Amino acid sequence: MVLKANGEVIASDVEFARSLIGQVRGLMFRRELPASYALVFVFPSSRKISLHMLFVPFPIDVLFLDANKRIVKSAYLRAWTGLTTSDEKAKYVIEMPAGAIYKHSLSVGDQIVFEET
Repeated sequence: MVLKANGEVIASDVEFARSLIGQVRGLMFRRELPASYALVFVFPSSRKISLHMLFVPFPIDVLFLDANKRIVKSAYLRAWTGLTTSDEKAKYVIEMPAGAIYKHSLSVGDQIVFEET
């Protein structure tokens, strides 16, 4: 599976969290993330979403996407103590290694492409 933003590959090692248990667990208890990794949360409908970094020992970048897979917010979350909300309704959340947003010049309004297999 490959994530793309405007034709650029931003993650080639992609995991999906569709179940409630998978979404609650998220990245908790992992020790590190590969550079090309992304965890995509797929929610049944658009809603405001809150994230925390409890039991996540490394910082991450987060993208909140609307139902059309456009970025509505991005955030950097610190290890252990980071908190954020989507502010707007989102249907997808993508968690990636810290620095991915800057590395790939991602910004609000960008279209993200991925297959929900």
